[in-house]
Amino acid sequence: MLSRNVLLAAAMAVLPLAAQAQPISGLYVGAGAGVNYLQPESVSASGAFTGSGKFQSSIGPTGVLSLGWGFGNGLRVEAEGNYMRNQFNHATGFNGAITQSGDGWQKFGGMVNGFYDFTTISPWIVPFVGVGVGYEAENLHGGTAFGPQYSNLILYISSKTVSSFAYQAMIGAAFPISGAPGLAITTEYRFLGLAGDRSLPYVKAVGGTGGGTGTIRLDDSNHAILFGLRYAFGAPAAAAPAAAAPMAVPAATVARSYLVFFDWDKATLTPRAQQIIKQAADNSTTVKYTRIEVNGYTDTSGTPQYNQGLSVRRAQAVAAELVKDGVPQGAIAIQGFGETHLLVPTGPGVREPQNRRVEIIIR
Repeated sequence: MLSRNVLLAAAMAVLPLAAQAQPISGLYVGAGAGVNYLQPESVSASGAFTGSGKFQSSIGPTGVLSLGWGFGNGLRVEAEGNYMRNQFNHATGFNGAITQSGDGWQKFGGMVNGFYDFTTISPWIVPFVGVGVGYEAENLHGGTAFGPQYSNLILYISSKTVSSFAYQAMIGAAFPISGAPGLAITTEYRFLGLAGDRSLPYVKAVGGTGGGTGTIRLDDSNHAILFGLRYAFGAPAAAAPAAAAPMAVPAATVARSYLVFFDWDKATLTPRAQQIIKQAADNSTTVKYTRIEVNGYTDTSGTPQYNQGLSVRRAQAVAAELVKDGVPQGAIAIQGFGETHLLVPTGPGVREPQNRRVEIIIR
């Protein structure tokens, strides 16, 4: 006869990926790198030169580092440091097209972000959305704007760092790495906007001679695509089979214990669960038994009182299916254990798929 531990290991083997797509509970760190696109910036000039147009920049690099905390229910918050850079490209407007030169823009700052992970959509991909607010410093490392023929207009834009309130929105997905609990590959799109306009000083020259000073005002927003890694500390490892000597299972051996798994906060039977219950009912007719125990359990996401009731409802659903499949109702003993006797040890508030179960024991 198979040992109970071996049977549990066999049941868990059919869910190797589902145990990976779990909400983050506790501390995590992340890092990402990619490219960013600076939207054409609306520019207006005042002082010695007046006019308006748009500055355009080339696609540049970006990177982020983050430290966060997950609440075990899909919600998480994090602090982020970021950096991005864009090279001047060209400009339009100002009564005619002009070209630009110079190192361009650099942005760096800190944000506080809030995310929600959709962990119940798929066991191998976890989509997420998020928003953030913070403060960004923007540095212009020198720049020169030339007129159409390099003689009509030259603006020498001074190097300067300006700062402002910033906001951002994110959408992306995490891909848990099998065999490395807590580690995931991430990919995401981000939009970063800076509130208000920034003012930068310039020196105007016409035909190579001085022409006065003034300021230009501009707005800007960035779009970024990033790829990275995220690691959640203390993520539960996938349950492993109990250490035991390899053994051959005779073809005639009848399994005496069965596991039925449930979706989060559900007591309804899946098609796979119905198959397992039918197998248990059929096998009960081939052995001499004294009783059939149906024991219900939950994970730790919820209050102990609610989980106790949910575990009983799950056991009742399995027992009703056994009766439907031909097992005498009087032979079935129903019991709910709530969030006690966890198959996979976790902390409170954790949605662990392998703990959401009913065990059928034929004695």
